[in-house]
Amino acid sequence: MLRHAAAAVVAVALSITGLVSVAHAADDPSANPQCGNSQILVTVCASDPGDARGSKGGSGSGAKPAADTAGSSSDSGDDCTYTKLVPQPPSENLAVQEGKRRGGKGAAYQVMCPSTGRIGVVWISDGQDAPAAPQIDPEVLAHQAVDSMKLVGPEIANPRADGTYVVGMPMWMWVDQTPTTYGPNSATATAGGVSVTAEAKVTSIRWEMGDGSAAVVCNGPGTKYQPSMGTTPSPNCGHVYEKVAASQDGKFHGTATATWTVNWEVTAGPIDAGSFTEVRQSPFTVSVHEVQVVR
Repeated sequence: MLRHAAAAVVAVALSITGLVSVAHAADDPSANPQCGNSQILVTVCASDPGDARGSKGGSGSGAKPAADTAGSSSDSGDDCTYTKLVPQPPSENLAVQEGKRRGGKGAAYQVMCPSTGRIGVVWISDGQDAPAAPQIDPEVLAHQAVDSMKLVGPEIANPRADGTYVVGMPMWMWVDQTPTTYGPNSATATAGGVSVTAEAKVTSIRWEMGDGSAAVVCNGPGTKYQPSMGTTPSPNCGHVYEKVAASQDGKFHGTATATWTVNWEVTAGPIDAGSFTEVRQSPFTVSVHEVQVVR
């Protein structure tokens, strides 16, 4: 685990249904031009490249493929091997996007670094030598940046533990959106002259309702129920309980699991980018009653 030498800047900006709240860690937020108005930005200085994910290796001389050749090369077993991808990745690939943005002409290569465990895709401009094996895997820095975000499980607004719900009636599920429970959230980590910025946002929430039914997967935060909606089902995130709970406390015990999609890119150092997912979970309980008809 990398040791953080300093957390230089924290800027928080939150916008939820028209409510905007901004907090700054310093009196002069302009001191860090990266701070935006719609995300958390944490700049982290990491001092120890010895990470268990694969950051042990030395600098190495690196492979030096010409930008117009396919195949791979390497000067030693400890260096990175670069293989030009044929066909090239689609334009949506993050490494391709970053390469085009930084100069355009070049190609995407698969990189494999035995000394660090790195396997990914990098952009190498025409005429540029392949970069030497990095002291630290950029994806390791991306995970360090995510760790600094302090992401947690969904902030469940409904169902509520103190709510009243009825068998056979539509239940609406939704979550409150904050930078640490839903995103968007952004952070930057730096080590050995390489900086990586990671951006994270929840892309889906899987609701396990506790009644044995199939999980409900919602691709958004859900819609808040309004009394004017009556008994209509939720348009995008809902469930209907068909029975009361048989548990000892008479409640259903469920979980809401958020999948965070993290996109990262090297902002200082060799061109590289990638993505991965993280999951965070929150439990909930709900009481469901039957309507008794008296004649």
